[in-house]
Amino acid sequence: MMKHSLKIGFSFGLTSGIITTVGLMVGLHSGTHSKLVVIGGILTIAIADAFSDALGIHISEESENKHTAKEIWESTVATFLSKFIFALTFIVPLLLFPLSTAIVISVLWGLSLLGIFSFYIAKQQHANPWLAVLEHLVVALMVISITHYVGDWIGSTFG
Repeated sequence: MMKHSLKIGFSFGLTSGIITTVGLMVGLHSGTHSKLVVIGGILTIAIADAFSDALGIHISEESENKHTAKEIWESTVATFLSKFIFALTFIVPLLLFPLSTAIVISVLWGLSLLGIFSFYIAKQQHANPWLAVLEHLVVALMVISITHYVGDWIGSTFG
């Protein structure tokens, strides 16, 4: 069984890493159609947003005033590493495939990871796993759709 502090960091980092990175990729692709820009965006997310989320978890855990310093730092490091690593996995399809294909593969990869993790968490909580998967995938698909259309709008307005 995973320690609570590690579970907090891992689950937050994985979820944020997937949704933020896929949303950014889809938006940047729609707006620029540039592989270089999309890779640059992923690297930015992997570094800047991973640190930001880690600090956010750190301060959130401190504000609860019920965790030890060690537990807080475990959550902080787990958040950073999981966000950083999961975000970087989205570069692999970009290195292997044309941009449009890589975007589709990345969306499928992200939704699969999110679905599997949602199923796992729901089973642990004795909740309906399919409802949890559906709920989380609907949110992710909303982010993907909105960022796609925002990217289209930016590309057509300022491109």
